[in-house]
Amino acid sequence: MGTMKKAAIGVVILMVSVVRLYAQELYYTDNGHVDFYSSAPVEDIKADNNRVTSFLKTNGDLVFAIPIRSFEFEKSLMKEHFNEKYMHTDKYPKANFKGRIINVDEVDFSKDGIYDATVEGDMTIHGITKPYKVEGTLEVKGEQIIAKAKFPVAVKDHDIEIPKLLVKNIAEVVEVTVDITYTPHTKSSSN
Repeated sequence: MGTMKKAAIGVVILMVSVVRLYAQELYYTDNGHVDFYSSAPVEDIKADNNRVTSFLKTNGDLVFAIPIRSFEFEKSLMKEHFNEKYMHTDKYPKANFKGRIINVDEVDFSKDGIYDATVEGDMTIHGITKPYKVEGTLEVKGEQIIAKAKFPVAVKDHDIEIPKLLVKNIAEVVEVTVDITYTPHTKSSSN
């Protein structure tokens, strides 16, 4: 009887471990942070967006959805021009990324630490999809995963036109910074 009881407890512990493994296979955020910085001779422009939705699977799959109207600027006129004249946000309301961490085997999602991560995938901005390869880090911290990266985006690659009169106001290449904190996503957290 004692051996059977130990075996039953062992099976329960194994089942709980398997359930935890699958429950934490998917990480999520709907308040991730992305910003961009444009340094030009006349003025620097910085915008922050804290409404980024992203999913990360421990197999390396990664997706982002960035609502363009959620970028906040120092000046409201900048936001208006950004949405209406450059990004045409009514027509292209989101930027999206779909890719994967190509060196996911080097990340131990069960052990706290900071791991180098290389992400490859396709990013769609302003209706134009381009391949990107970005170097960054993943920090495993308890049940959270913190993803950070910084990379350039050439506005012409996404058919974003800068009027010749404003070419000294807006950089042709903007620096994008990603700082996302993921938490485990389970069926119960999506209710």
